[in-house]
Amino acid sequence: MRDDGAMPARKPKKSPPRVRFGKNIFSQRTKRRLTQEKLAEKTGLSVRYVQSIEAGEYLPSLPTLARLKSALRCDWNELFGGCDRV
Repeated sequence: MRDDGAMPARKPKKSPPRVRFGKNIFSQRTKRRLTQEKLAEKTGLSVRYVQSIEAGEYLPSLPTLARLKSALRCDWNELFGGCDRV
């Protein structure tokens, strides 16, 4: 996956761990009272990519995960909690 905030040409199928991860991102974002637009701005991602992550369509690369973690001021467990259970 490209790390410039652009989405790949084809949308992958959703998987339960990606959907759970997306819910975790949504939860942390709303807990911090951030809009998708504000989170996108803080991380340098596109709003559409943030929406796709929250929808469970994509799991970001490690550098993007680190930017999300930093912008959301949370730990790895808060981002990945429940992702290992299918």
